[in-house]
Amino acid sequence: MKAQISGFGAPALASLLLFSSLGLALLDLLPSMPHLETSGGYDAQHLLLLYSTLPRMATALITGAALALSGTILQQVLRNPLASPTTLGVSAGANLALVSVMLAFPSLAGWGRDAVALAGSAAAAFAIFSISARHGFSPFSLILSGMIIGLWCGAAAAILILMNDQYLSGIFIWGAGSLSQQSWAIPLSLLPKVALLAGLAFLAARPLALSQLGDAGAASLGLPIKWARGFILAIAIALSALVTSAVGVIGFIGLVAPQIVRLAGARRVVSQLIWSPIAGAGLLLLTDEAIKLLAPGDFVPTGAVTALLGGPILIALLPRLATATRALPGMASPGVAVAGRTAPLGLLLVSVAALAAAAIFFGRAPDGSWTWLPAAAWNEILPLRLPRVAAAFGAGTVLGVTGLILQRLTGNEMASPEVLGVSAGATLGVAAAMFAFAAPGLTVQLAFAGGGAFGVLLLIFLLSARSGFGPNRVLLAGIAFGAILDAGIGVLAASGDPRGLALIRWMSGSTYFVDNSVAASAMLIALACLIAAFLASRWLALLLLGSETASELGLRIAPARGVLFGLSAIMTAAATLVVGPLSFVGLMAPHLAHGLGLRRPPAQLLAAALIGATLLVIADWAGRMIAFPYQVPAGLISALVGAPMLLFLLRRRP
Repeated sequence: MKAQISGFGAPALASLLLFSSLGLALLDLLPSMPHLETSGGYDAQHLLLLYSTLPRMATALITGAALALSGTILQQVLRNPLASPTTLGVSAGANLALVSVMLAFPSLAGWGRDAVALAGSAAAAFAIFSISARHGFSPFSLILSGMIIGLWCGAAAAILILMNDQYLSGIFIWGAGSLSQQSWAIPLSLLPKVALLAGLAFLAARPLALSQLGDAGAASLGLPIKWARGFILAIAIALSALVTSAVGVIGFIGLVAPQIVRLAGARRVVSQLIWSPIAGAGLLLLTDEAIKLLAPGDFVPTGAVTALLGGPILIALLPRLATATRALPGMASPGVAVAGRTAPLGLLLVSVAALAAAAIFFGRAPDGSWTWLPAAAWNEILPLRLPRVAAAFGAGTVLGVTGLILQRLTGNEMASPEVLGVSAGATLGVAAAMFAFAAPGLTVQLAFAGGGAFGVLLLIFLLSARSGFGPNRVLLAGIAFGAILDAGIGVLAASGDPRGLALIRWMSGSTYFVDNSVAASAMLIALACLIAAFLASRWLALLLLGSETASELGLRIAPARGVLFGLSAIMTAAATLVVGPLSFVGLMAPHLAHGLGLRRPPAQLLAAALIGATLLVIADWAGRMIAFPYQVPAGLISALVGAPMLLFLLRRRP
């Protein structure tokens, strides 16, 4: 396949993409052609053509070219085939900044809007590069930190949107990347800015080419490498920010278009700078025209669909990414006691019980003051608080145990249901149940969610088996699947169906509508899964010794992994039904248990369960109290804490 594409030639392939998209657009325009010359009377088709269809085409061409050029620059400067505005979280940073400011200043437009987007992109880029610099800008650290920043920005933006639900649908569709236009204002404003930045990029073509020689080689030829790299990266960030300011987040064009051109034979920097924007313009217009043909109307954001197409490209590119395996620190010999003080589990259990009681009885009064719940109000308030606290406790228990199992299975301390995309698979299953049944019950939702979670785990398992289960590649495969599933969910949520808006709210991880039956089910599932995990604790200990050693000690590797993956899928599904897909409790709880000095699987399982329960109970309580009388979903509160912790762990990695 690669040889055939290379033989075709980058100019021919980029031109083919562009002319194919223009041809498809022409078919879309044909029915409107008679309205180009209209009489003096009112002609709706004429107005629609001039002020909606044609501006939308122009916007698609300009934004596609800008994103492709940005992706080309990022991949060249960072020498990373997976770098793009989406995978580096730059677009998400601009989106969060815009959502924050637009809620306060809805009429913000023009240069002010661009400045806000640029500030958000620059802040996200600074965070990513400061973390990656510690690892020599390795491909793995760049992509992982970028996607974590993207998740955090998405959670923060979701909180702002949910607290301003009068703008919910409109902001969500814009943030997902909508190319719909009602005038020529956006394309005419965007074109000169993109053209100016493109001109600067071509002027920087020689420094960009010299940067491929490495810092030492470029410096020996007289290139001030740090200043040159900063200037060129600023161009790429500005291109991405301008696009996000104009149309929202358009996913993966900046990743796919440069790869297509490179595989087609473009090796020189100048040729990539020329043909990547052409390919990107054609690819985005082709995608947008296909959306209009297959899903008429403006309900499906183009950005979500490009993520659906780009996710598989990311998965296909993973074998090209050099990654190193790395085992969990301090866990290579689970059967050997580790020096250091071990926290008493009894004290941890008492602390958890005290915090749960405080979450039930301490909070805000109707006037907003802090108070303990008076006995006279117990009959009225406890039926509202108890189910929420119990459901959060059960979901946190399950996520803590699941995170520990996945980290030991993959040998990667960054693994968790949220990061590996398992929660996204469960969410897709719930979405399918919501759209397939008028009123799916808890059993149906659990079955669909479990199927989605297990499907993602199975795909990750099959893809990673070829690389010997390298921890970093497992992680990136999970992130890629999560991006695909999140895009699919976004398409469903933005479809205009009332169930789509309900899905947005549910994905935020709210316990608003938890009743006694859901709370009891969460607690029972948590107890059953905890018992099952304890029964499998010996497997977890043996698997860390390596496949050969574990097999020699009598463990049947494949069945054990299958059972543990299945158990993880069931637990993820159960927790996702309660707190949504973005809590990050599955990441935090095992690390906190490890930090307490617990190493053996049984003790670490119990500690992770208790810590996970505590984290979600606190998050649920904080969501109910910090913005009183508004309520912030517990899942998003946990995500805001979990993503920075993941970045902290990544920064500590040698």
